[in-house]
Amino acid sequence: MVNMETLVSLCKRRGIIFQSSEIYGGINGFWDFGPIGVEIKRRIKDSWWKRIVQEREDVVGVDTSIIAHPRTWVASGHVSSFSDPMVDCKECKRRFRADDMPPPKKDSKEGACPECGGELTQAREFNLMFQTHVGATADSASLAYLRPETCQSIFTQFRNVQTVSRKKVPFGIAQIGKAFRNEITPRNFIFRSREFEQMEMEFFCHKDEASKWHEYWVSERYDWFKSVGVKGDKLRIRPHESNELAHYALACSDVEYEMPFGWSEMEGIANRTDYDLKKHMEVSGKDMMYFDDARKEKYLPYVIETSVGVDRTALAVLCDAYREEEVKGEKRVVMGFDPSIAPVQVSVLPLSNKLKEQARKVEKDLKGNFFSEYDEAGSIGKRYRRHDEIGTPFCVTYDFDSENDHAVTVRDRDTMEQERIPLDNLIKYLTDKFQK
Repeated sequence: MVNMETLVSLCKRRGIIFQSSEIYGGINGFWDFGPIGVEIKRRIKDSWWKRIVQEREDVVGVDTSIIAHPRTWVASGHVSSFSDPMVDCKECKRRFRADDMPPPKKDSKEGACPECGGELTQAREFNLMFQTHVGATADSASLAYLRPETCQSIFTQFRNVQTVSRKKVPFGIAQIGKAFRNEITPRNFIFRSREFEQMEMEFFCHKDEASKWHEYWVSERYDWFKSVGVKGDKLRIRPHESNELAHYALACSDVEYEMPFGWSEMEGIANRTDYDLKKHMEVSGKDMMYFDDARKEKYLPYVIETSVGVDRTALAVLCDAYREEEVKGEKRVVMGFDPSIAPVQVSVLPLSNKLKEQARKVEKDLKGNFFSEYDEAGSIGKRYRRHDEIGTPFCVTYDFDSENDHAVTVRDRDTMEQERIPLDNLIKYLTDKFQK
């Protein structure tokens, strides 16, 4: 299993992920995705949207604003209770989440700092929402928040979306968007950060069918992770015990992945009951009830929520793809991405600069079918290694023989085997490879 230090180094070297504002010393908990990383994120989001919205008739999409009316967060409970218990070391001044503190070691005092052994303060609650102001004056009347989750605007728009989409319960509303949490101790690279992207779907159903739909979505979401190439032996479903359920949840299960730092939550699938719609109806005074023609009944739907982090998924995909091999006495680093997630699917390499015009034409012809790239920098061996490290499944080399036999050499990333393919058959050959 790759360690995080190695992965972070690779991500910077190959343009996957950079520290935000690095030239100014960086800012903890914020990350920038580079040219390769942004393509990985795009593939993940496209795969999720295709599976959740495009291929289904019972889910529609929205894109809501990052800043909502502040009463939204009063109704959801975030203003009063969205906080983490934190402790501070009186000696080294480090701050820690109280629920992350390890049990005291034998012969050590209770409540000792894990860094220096100093005395810790009592736990205090810190609200995790970022505050901002809307308008020309910065006072209490203009106070607003960067959203800590994307789901609340789905709940507030439930009636509008249901009306215009003409969807009948059961149906879902999906969204991909940024969220912000003022984490006191962001850590583990992009796993826990202060700005992140969520893919969430709220599935509205009758309360009598909520348990059935919860089981359905747990299975469906687990299968999606495998569809993007995450290995099954690194995944598990962990149902929540009754004493760890959120106050709004009747049931919840997490899809977890075995990260280098241990089993970690990737996605939560929760039966949120009618809690959210009820709270927004109470605070706003607006009717959120739904009339079910088939049942001849008016009710507040229960909600099954699926919530997964884009960044966490990207980290799992990166960890899962990384491998090292020895080839002719040298280390070869390979990112074995599933072809559907690979940031570059096909790279076209001219063997010589004298052939770059012809090679560019080949790459241009491939662009309509694959995520392709033209690469002429360095020796052919160095280019192969570079594309191994960003996970390109196939490299196409245009050489001097190509001028006469109208064929190219296709190199497989995983086997390193090379095959001569006629140019007229190249697109079909690659398409067949990606469909296996």
